[in-house]
Amino acid sequence: MIFAETKSRFHAVRVRLENHIAASPAQARVWEFALFVFKQGWACLFGAILLALELLTKWRWPAHAPLARYDFLFLAALGVQALLLILRMETVREAKVILIFHVVGTVMELFKTSVGSWAYPEHNFFRIGHVPLFSGFMYASVGSFLARSTRILEVRYTGYPPKWVTVVLAILIYANFFTHHFLPDMRVGLFVLVAIAFGRTWVYYKPYQKLRRMPLLVGFGLVALFIWIAENVGTFAGVWVYPHQSAQWHMVRTGKYGAWLLLMIISFILVTLVHPPKLPEMETAVEWVPEVG
Repeated sequence: MIFAETKSRFHAVRVRLENHIAASPAQARVWEFALFVFKQGWACLFGAILLALELLTKWRWPAHAPLARYDFLFLAALGVQALLLILRMETVREAKVILIFHVVGTVMELFKTSVGSWAYPEHNFFRIGHVPLFSGFMYASVGSFLARSTRILEVRYTGYPPKWVTVVLAILIYANFFTHHFLPDMRVGLFVLVAIAFGRTWVYYKPYQKLRRMPLLVGFGLVALFIWIAENVGTFAGVWVYPHQSAQWHMVRTGKYGAWLLLMIISFILVTLVHPPKLPEMETAVEWVPEVG
């Protein structure tokens, strides 16, 4: 059984690729890896397009263009979103997830820019306060990736914590992004709570014809790493800058990795409200990957 994909053009493509019959075990492993990369690339399509536009406009945007760079990025993001829906490359439910993340991210941006955590150095029209509306799409791209990969890889879980635990955890994490400017930072305690809540959880996913699994905490760490890399691309493109990057670009400090890990967990929990966690169908042939830890 799979997630409902009748409204997504990707489903037919996915079925054809998954029905490929490998000539040997070695070929099957290569095909599985290639298919996994393809599915992940499809899942992060929205975010990849945004990053590409950020880099392109850094190098090619005219200095005195009548349309501000940030406004172009905002309108382009809207256009990409509309195109993905029209071409049925994204479902309506996934678009709703993007909208939720846009709101959540913009609220955080308003606060963080007001206290000087980072800044948007260019002027534009479509903005609220110091925050260009385009910025919300960068958060939305994380939610888009998580929602799409959940569907595309037929993600399932065992040992998943109760819903109320995850909701409370998401609220605490989100609140700490604001309160740590005035109260003691509870980040270390939140990492402990995340480990307790998800320490027993395994995530199951289907790259090809067999289920694979890994500890969910490992999955969290890997996704957060790629988000941190994407953030380096965004700051290199000059879309936003941290205080230590104001004179010259430097890599985003590794401490931000922990912040993105926590923010990504908020995104993950919100996605589970759209794609509720399900148990794997154990009657399906399962081949275990090497145990981690």
